[in-house]
Amino acid sequence: MPLRFRQLQAFHAIVETGTVTGAAEQLGISQPGISNLLAQLERQTRFKLFDRTKGRLIPTPEAGVLFREVDTVVRGLDHVSQAMTDLQNKQAGQLQVASQHSISFGFMPKLIARFAKDRPDMSISFQSQYSTKVQEWVRAGLFEIGICELPLLHEAFHEHLLTLETRLALPAGHPLGRHAVLTPELLDNVPFIVMGPDHMTHRRTREAFHRAGVPWRTRVHSHLFKNMLSFVKEGMGVSILDPFALDFDAEGGFISRPFRPAIMMDMAVITSRSRPLSAVGQEFLDLLLQELRPYASDWHTPS
Repeated sequence: MPLRFRQLQAFHAIVETGTVTGAAEQLGISQPGISNLLAQLERQTRFKLFDRTKGRLIPTPEAGVLFREVDTVVRGLDHVSQAMTDLQNKQAGQLQVASQHSISFGFMPKLIARFAKDRPDMSISFQSQYSTKVQEWVRAGLFEIGICELPLLHEAFHEHLLTLETRLALPAGHPLGRHAVLTPELLDNVPFIVMGPDHMTHRRTREAFHRAGVPWRTRVHSHLFKNMLSFVKEGMGVSILDPFALDFDAEGGFISRPFRPAIMMDMAVITSRSRPLSAVGQEFLDLLLQELRPYASDWHTPS
C-alpha cells in the first residue's frame, strides 16, 4: 500500500511538536486520528518511529532520516495550500498596471499602496509611460490594466471613458490670482507653459484663445504635466494642467483657478478584450474606477 500524505503530515507534526496532542492541535484533527495515522505509517515502514520518554515522543534514528525527506514535501504542500488560500482571499497574485505620467506621481502610488495594505504577498508591477505605449503594453498582455489619454489606437480594449476638466496653474502670489475664474481676455500677453502642439490641451487652449480673438503667448513647450508645473513654480508662466498634477503635488508654490471656456481632457481605463482579468486585477479595477469618478465630468461604461 503506498504512503498517504496525511500519514506523513501527522508524522511531521509529531516530530515538530513532540506530542500527539500538539500534532492534533496543529493539524486540526483528533488525537486518536493522529495515533491511528502514526500506527499505519509504522506498519507500512516496518520500523519503530518514536520512543516515548516522559510523555514526549522522541524520533528514532530511522525517523530522523525519514523526517528530512518528508519535511520538504510537507512544507512544499503547505506553501501551495497557503498560496491557494491567499488567491481565494485575493491576498496574493500579481497586480499589473500601467498609466500615463500625470496620474502616476501621486494618485496611483497612493491607491496601489492602499490596495496592497492587506495583501502582503501580492507582487506589483507598475509603470508610467506615454499613452500610446500604455496601450501597446495592455494590448501585448504585459499589463492587465492601463490608464491613458485618448485617442485609443486599437480596437483591442474594453474601455471606461472619462472626461476631466483641467485648471489653470499660476505661480504663488500671481496678480491674476485675485480672480475666481480666468479667461483668455484676462490672460492676454501672459506667457504659457504648454504641451506639444499635438496634445489635446494645446489644441483646445489655442482654439479658446482664437475664438476669443486674443493672442496666445506660448513660452515653454514641455512633455509632462509635472515638468510644466515646475516651470510655473519658477515663475516662467501659467499652464493648463490636469487635476492629478495639481491635487497630488505636495510642494506648493502655485495656485490654481478654473479656466473658461473649460479645457477638457479625454482619458480611458483600458483592459484587453482577448484576456480575462485576474481576480486581483478585477478587484483593483473596481477600486480604481470608484476613485476616478469624482474627477470625471463625463463617464462612459465599457464598450
